[in-house]
Amino acid sequence: MKDSIIEGYRLDYQEAILLSKTSSTEELIDLANDLRLHFRGNKLDTCMIFNAKSGKCSEDCKWCSQSQYHSSEVAVYDLVEYTDLKDDVQIASDRGIDMFSLVTSGRKLSPKNIQGATAILKQIKAGYPNLGCCASMGLLNRGELQQLYDAGARRYHCNIETAPSRFSQLCTTHTLEEKIKTIKNAQAVGLMVCSGGIIGMGETEEQRIEMAILLQELGIRSIPINLLNPIKGTPLENAQSLSDGEVLRSFALFRILNPEADIRLAGGRLRLHSIQDQVFKAGVSASIVGNYLTTLGVDLDTDLKNFRAKGYTL
Repeated sequence: MKDSIIEGYRLDYQEAILLSKTSSTEELIDLANDLRLHFRGNKLDTCMIFNAKSGKCSEDCKWCSQSQYHSSEVAVYDLVEYTDLKDDVQIASDRGIDMFSLVTSGRKLSPKNIQGATAILKQIKAGYPNLGCCASMGLLNRGELQQLYDAGARRYHCNIETAPSRFSQLCTTHTLEEKIKTIKNAQAVGLMVCSGGIIGMGETEEQRIEMAILLQELGIRSIPINLLNPIKGTPLENAQSLSDGEVLRSFALFRILNPEADIRLAGGRLRLHSIQDQVFKAGVSASIVGNYLTTLGVDLDTDLKNFRAKGYTL
């Protein structure tokens, strides 16, 4: 199977289900690690995110603390100015981070905030031409995405979040089809797309495979995998955590089904402390670094030191 995948064969849904039912966790990890080494080597792609607009989101995503439908405590502010994030941009540049991503709450940015976002992107590119820029700003149309590209963004983030068969149970204010349209519009204007989702929201392993197959069909090359961080005040605050084995199998399957992509360790990483080395052997080739949107991450310098200790180049 490894040789076939290296030569260009891609497993479909039924083949992936059979693989998951007939393979041990260790076998999946070994295959994923071999594919990671072949397609991505030991280079670890890093992305530092900045919460550029927070809270009062009109969408009802059951996992998210920023939704106005939930009672969780979260900071609320409109789109920031460049001066609010320039220190973080400097740190990202100094540490050699690959991408700096602006993330905003809400269904999509208003026209006024699109102008503000493009102004920020232009200032980042003017001062730090070697730092890649990513944006995560909701369900934008093609013209708005073109504005971001023209301002210097080269990657657009839009998670599909979960399996198609599960999406409507977790969010009712927008559809997966709207997300797919945004992804295709971003690709059409030349933006690389970063799209993944959250595991541990009540889905089955079969549904995680369903999600990975959709990402394969969309040609996604950056796939962030978040572990649900149950937040008090959200409908999923009492969600049961995945077992270590389920987590490892998930990362491995995403790599096997998307062998050329960067499989990115994202939110919830602090819960993986006891199996962190195994997770990195399960196909991970990228990571979010520093803090996350509404929760603390790992100290940036500690992160980079640990990655190098695992044999990755940054």
